[in-house]
Amino acid sequence: MARIVIHEVGPRDGLQMEKQVVAIETKEAWIRAVMASGVDIVQVGSFVHPEKVPQMADTDELFRRLTRDKTSPTVLSGLVLNEKGLERGLACGVEMFCMGASASETHSSKNTGMGTEEATRRIIGAARQAVAAGKKVQVSVQSAFGCGFEGPIPQERVLGMVRAYLEAGLGSISLADTAGHGQPAQVERLFGAIRELDPAVELTCHFHNTYGLGMANIFAAVRSGVTSFETSFAGLGGCPFTKVAAGNVATEDFVHALHLQGLRTDVDLDRLLGVARDVAAHFGRDLQGFVYKIGPIPTKEHA
Repeated sequence: MARIVIHEVGPRDGLQMEKQVVAIETKEAWIRAVMASGVDIVQVGSFVHPEKVPQMADTDELFRRLTRDKTSPTVLSGLVLNEKGLERGLACGVEMFCMGASASETHSSKNTGMGTEEATRRIIGAARQAVAAGKKVQVSVQSAFGCGFEGPIPQERVLGMVRAYLEAGLGSISLADTAGHGQPAQVERLFGAIRELDPAVELTCHFHNTYGLGMANIFAAVRSGVTSFETSFAGLGGCPFTKVAAGNVATEDFVHALHLQGLRTDVDLDRLLGVARDVAAHFGRDLQGFVYKIGPIPTKEHA
């Protein structure tokens, strides 16, 4: 099995739905703790209009703080939806750009103000600029497994967007289950079809846990050759522009599951559990994660 890559998206996808704006010092502390755990990538924030998503208004400053005298090998990623976001990200030190378009016309319009075709075209243009600037780039298809507004999304529509990315030379591709409609057999079919288009493609998945299928979908993706996984501390999160916003698979739950199989034991689960507990305490409510509440299944590491 190829090495599994863990991409923590809590600081962006986790926090974007929260009405209580988290102080930049608190965000920075959570991010630094996740970096210290040995997670591969942390998504610091998104470059969106502060009036639309006030929680992300400090993203530029967060990147400046985290990249100043940085020694950690953890890659710092940022989400951009347009050319202006790319410009901001290049100016403040983003190391990896995540950008994408939705396969749902309704979600695309609500999220970006553009239809799928225009959004895809503009994302490809921005992605090429980021690549030319020497940055790592991951492009995504959002609402790839279904949409809360439109229902099922035709597989061929998703594959058409993937073909456009591949033809543009963009070989790191994520499928996001924005509405949480995905189920394991569908996951295997869709990722298998992408592998047939290009066996060398680098695949990432991002599953929301709306119907409790997130972890099952992750391991269906593993069976399909996916190597990179986006998860959120304590399972926090949800897209504010989808019909039913729900959290993600919890990073610490995923790492716990990996540890039980002897995988990614280099990642410090105890440190991730500490972050999840801090996040839950900060918001004063139980979050979707499981292991942070009850502790890990005893192993030699936690005997």
